[in-house]
Amino acid sequence: MSFQWFKIFGAAALGAAVLALGFFIQHLRHGWPFSLHHGVAVSGTQAIAAPAVAIPSSRPERVAIELATEQLASSGVTSEPAKFEAIGHSLRAVATIAPDEARIAHVHTRVAGWIERLDVKTTGQRVRAGQSVAGVFSQELLASQQEYLAVRRANVQGASVGLVQGARSRLKVLGLSDSEIQAIEKSGEAQRLIGVIAPISGVVVHRGVAVGTSVDPSTELMTIADLSQVWVLAEVPEADIPRVSRDTQAELEFSASGLPPFEAKVEFLYPTLTERTRTLQVRFSVPNKTGELRPGLYGTANFNFEPHSALTVPRDAVVDTGESQHVFVAHAGGHFEPRIVKLGTRLQDRVEVLEGLSPGEEVVASGVFLIDSESRLRASGGGTGH
Repeated sequence: MSFQWFKIFGAAALGAAVLALGFFIQHLRHGWPFSLHHGVAVSGTQAIAAPAVAIPSSRPERVAIELATEQLASSGVTSEPAKFEAIGHSLRAVATIAPDEARIAHVHTRVAGWIERLDVKTTGQRVRAGQSVAGVFSQELLASQQEYLAVRRANVQGASVGLVQGARSRLKVLGLSDSEIQAIEKSGEAQRLIGVIAPISGVVVHRGVAVGTSVDPSTELMTIADLSQVWVLAEVPEADIPRVSRDTQAELEFSASGLPPFEAKVEFLYPTLTERTRTLQVRFSVPNKTGELRPGLYGTANFNFEPHSALTVPRDAVVDTGESQHVFVAHAGGHFEPRIVKLGTRLQDRVEVLEGLSPGEEVVASGVFLIDSESRLRASGGGTGH
């Protein structure tokens, strides 16, 4: 029995020794996947460096290319010089009518209370400046009226005039007009309901309360807009912004209003663009005595810009990637150079070049996408593709 146990233990010890020897050899060869050499310094040796981060290639997206004469003849590539010409430009922009922000009034009460009478029944109702739009019951205002009447009676008996003036001033601070205070003095009784007065004449575009609503100074009772003059907001595309300035003339047309087109001048250019549409809002202020120009109505603003001299190339010569625009300048010997350009006004078949080209330089006018694909292929190291 003891001899059998000796054989078992001997075999186990031999296997453990072989396994340990294998670990040691792999460790010395740096081949074991869990070796301490992976990123950790080992005594007497240098630490194995971590894998290097891939560095983006600095290789350009497009390179100059050279094509043989027979290749150009078979591919139909033609060129045309960049040249100055007088160009006129018209712009048709989407326009919307909006209320004049300087002619909008928000109606509030200066005291806390309850709406017990509502003189404006519906949104869209017209009101006049000074007209009562609601009747408010306020315990604070009622107590202040009673206090004022008591001080006035005491003044007759020799009380301080300053106390009377102070009580009267308090009523004005709480929103009572001089005529309402005079009515209280004449009747000798406090008024249970105090009217809320329309500050301007116009149309009620929003009503935020009903009879029985609890209100305080932060509650907006209603919004009144004077629509006798309105704004027209036109959306000018980003490329045409330099041509529009204050006092630029435009023809405004709102066919749904039933009015004929009319002229107006730009009054204001907003400082920021609408990111979603890449347009700039410009504003016109126009009279609306008949009320036909209703806020929210869509129309058009037609700008006709004066002709000006500009360096232009064929529209098909420009390759637009979305992030940049470039053309291919044609040199002698079938040599083509990609050139970044900055564009201006875009016409039906021509486009204005603001930067990147000089007059007389030849640019590829047809077959530009064939040249562009060849240039990109060679830039990527793919050799000649066509």
